[in-house]
Amino acid sequence: MLIQEKKGNLNLLENPNKTVDWLALEWFETRKRILRKKTVSGLDISLKFLNENAALTQGDILFEDEKSIVAIEVLACSCLVIQANSMFEMASVCYEIGNKHLPLFFENDELLVPFENPMQRLLVAQGYTVRIENRKLLHALRTTVSPHAMDESKSLFSRILKLGADA
Repeated sequence: MLIQEKKGNLNLLENPNKTVDWLALEWFETRKRILRKKTVSGLDISLKFLNENAALTQGDILFEDEKSIVAIEVLACSCLVIQANSMFEMASVCYEIGNKHLPLFFENDELLVPFENPMQRLLVAQGYTVRIENRKLLHALRTTVSPHAMDESKSLFSRILKLGADA
């Protein structure tokens, strides 16, 4: 079955009495524009998002008929969970993780990063409280702001550091 667009999300579904066939995706597969996988029931699915944002999330509906729905199930994975104690600490942790070009997720005032032993050791060595948990990575942080500005006084990170120093 070829899927070229999302049909909605289960959260907005009016008739919840249909059978849901889950298409299980790892967190890193949710941004792929072209992908071929099988649903839990064995239905072969080809995703080909050429004219649409390919970002899929938990519950996105790919196919719907009178009796059934094919929807996305984002699988849980091993994550580093960081609970920052202040905005300054949050900015510092985000900077460290971003500086390593790792994906960063945010949920319930916690930062989530796919587990990497070197990142865990770095964060623990810098004094941050880090837990390892199995979680679904659903809410990626995205920014178009570059922290490496030519004029240090104008970068986002330098402004946050200044706010932390003034407090």
